[in-house]
Amino acid sequence: MSKFDLDALSLEDLKKLQKQVATAIASYEARQKAAAFEKVDAVAKELGYSLSDLAEFRAAPKRPASIPTYRHPENPEVTWSGRGRKPAWLAEEIAAGKKLEDFSI
Repeated sequence: MSKFDLDALSLEDLKKLQKQVATAIASYEARQKAAAFEKVDAVAKELGYSLSDLAEFRAAPKRPASIPTYRHPENPEVTWSGRGRKPAWLAEEIAAGKKLEDFSI
């Protein structure tokens, strides 16, 4: 690997070099991914599978959407299922003295 005196290059030359380095990195990564794909594909074929068969097997099952349990008092389109973090609008209402049950659907 040769050394560059980067301080001696102009801004234009540095920008050209930057583009060339970015292109070289992208090309290198693409070659590495292609090689990895070929290796994994070969192993899958040895075992009698395709990569798409294996990818489907590992796909996480999708959870159905949560059913809304609470509704915003002024905007009925804004709801909360009761799961996860309490929305700010609901936390504000409760802090103001209202009860969670007041917002039940």
